Amino acid sequence: MKRSLSFWLLGTLLGGFLVAALRWLSPLPPPPSPALPAPTLLVLGASQVAGLPSPAFRRRLDQAFKLYQQGSVTRIIVSGGVGEGDLFSEGEIGVRYLRSQGVPVGILRAEEQSRTTYQNLRNSRPLIAGRVTLVTDSVHARRALSLALAEGLSADVSSVSFKAAPRYLLRETAALLMWRLFGYTGGRPAPRAHPRT
Repeated sequence: MKRSLSFWLLGTLLGGFLVAALRWLSPLPPPPSPALPAPTLLVLGASQVAGLPSPAFRRRLDQAFKLYQQGSVTRIIVSGGVGEGDLFSEGEIGVRYLRSQGVPVGILRAEEQSRTTYQNLRNSRPLIAGRVTLVTDSVHARRALSLALAEGLSADVSSVSFKAAPRYLLRETAALLMWRLFGYTGGRPAPRAHPRT
């Protein structure tokens, strides 16, 4: 009886904590997009399917293309490795897609080893000189920028809004909570203290 009561109390406390955390994080809007993007864009990976960008990935790539058309972008890095069971990396597919839109090959770089947002940032860092504008979706933007700043990048973020599925909202909210409370990056802990954004 005591054991089941303890489990019930623990479950109630954890459930209350999660509800409070969701209420704390979910109203936060994405960080404001810069009026003018940095010369370097970093498109954070999303899935590809049979050599084509998923709808989520295509939204990010289209946003990068839109920023490129403004005329100040001189480099676009597309970051993302090969998913389980896939034949192509997200970086490769993203670069192919942007080339098909007319972006010159000399501007494009692919980072093809990463599997998490933190790895996207860390593995792309050698390709970044100076300020960088992250390109992602509005749900992911706040965590991505916070991780980038903790990694020591001079970064801002340009995000694209869309109607996110509840599962994705929950996943990103939980990931942001784990990062803010425990420094959990999805891989290994970040080496520097993270700012709140």
